[in-house]
Amino acid sequence: MATINKTQQQFLKHQGQTTPYSMLFEVESAKGMYITHHNGKKYLDMVAGVSACSVGHSHPKVVEAVKNQAEQYMHTMVYGEFIQEPQLNLALTFKEYLPKNLHTTFFVNSGVEAIEAAIKLAKRVTGKPQIVSCKNSYHGSTNGALSIMGTEHLKSKFRPLLPECYQIEYNNIDSLEIITTKTAGVIIEPIQGASGFINPTQDFLQALRKKCNETGTLLIFDEIQTCFGRLGTMFGFETYGIIPDVLCIAKGMGGGMPIGAFISSYENMIQLSDQPSLGHINTFGGNAVCCAASLATWNSILDEKMMDSILEKEALFRKLLVHPKIKAIHGKGLALGIELKNEALVQKMFDALLEKQIITFFFLFNKNALRLSPPLIISKEEITYFCETFLELLEKIND
Repeated sequence: MATINKTQQQFLKHQGQTTPYSMLFEVESAKGMYITHHNGKKYLDMVAGVSACSVGHSHPKVVEAVKNQAEQYMHTMVYGEFIQEPQLNLALTFKEYLPKNLHTTFFVNSGVEAIEAAIKLAKRVTGKPQIVSCKNSYHGSTNGALSIMGTEHLKSKFRPLLPECYQIEYNNIDSLEIITTKTAGVIIEPIQGASGFINPTQDFLQALRKKCNETGTLLIFDEIQTCFGRLGTMFGFETYGIIPDVLCIAKGMGGGMPIGAFISSYENMIQLSDQPSLGHINTFGGNAVCCAASLATWNSILDEKMMDSILEKEALFRKLLVHPKIKAIHGKGLALGIELKNEALVQKMFDALLEKQIITFFFLFNKNALRLSPPLIISKEEITYFCETFLELLEKIND
């Protein structure tokens, strides 16, 4: 292991770690498409905080919204007790945009909180015990979300988990038979993220929607990675024309600030407020500063027409990234997975790109692919530069 400095030593010892192999990247600043290391080097960010910094780092309109709201007020009361304009304005923005069955928003702090709440909502509304998710899915790592995670490897050391959690296979219509009249909710991603951005088939999503209708099951879309605008539509469900009963969002909705939400009909959501009251509650959900940042992010995407070029940018990636060592490019829009020959080559490419001051990332359940989820503001020139550099390195590296 390379020699590490005092700051890195303190980080490893005094901050809880997620893996035994931290990147130890020391951030000085971040702006637009670039993150500046403490050593002064600027790195092209092709990950966007794992889809979170949708409008780039420190977007001027988001920064302005954060400053203005922080000067007015920040936290005032636990969620739901006071009327706070930033929360209400954001909820009304969603209400005006979304279908009529998605008109009531409950704000939380993160994507996994939205998932946990959606599980509770499905059970509360239907009175049923079972939750169905997909194999090789990832919805977070808290207890409930871990219970519906699509792999045993990350679950085994934390059992017992929630009972009556079952799994279907993504894009396998026959596996939908697992969904029955005892199923409260089915949680699915419109693009399966941790598996390398796997696209759904239209037939599968239509069959899933039909099965949920037949069994009285709530269809829950985990759009934590696909909102806002990443697929070329503000929400992923618009891409496929399948409307869920519950919509979970986070990451890209905050412009870099921590915020999440779950959205459903008024008739569904009101059930969390009574019998029992406080059916769901959190202290910092809908934080005024975060809501102001989210609305600024929403407006920036629309005002700057960021979604208009998403599919063109995807097409440019696919046009340029052609090489015998590239087996496939999965995903849609600016959620792409570059599948290579094996895990060793992926690691070598990640390291080589980092040496060239380009940040990529990995997938949790697909070790043979590199993750690309850059900010929506990435230019065609930056895409071209990345692709040319990628191919040059791929040609040199022994697989």
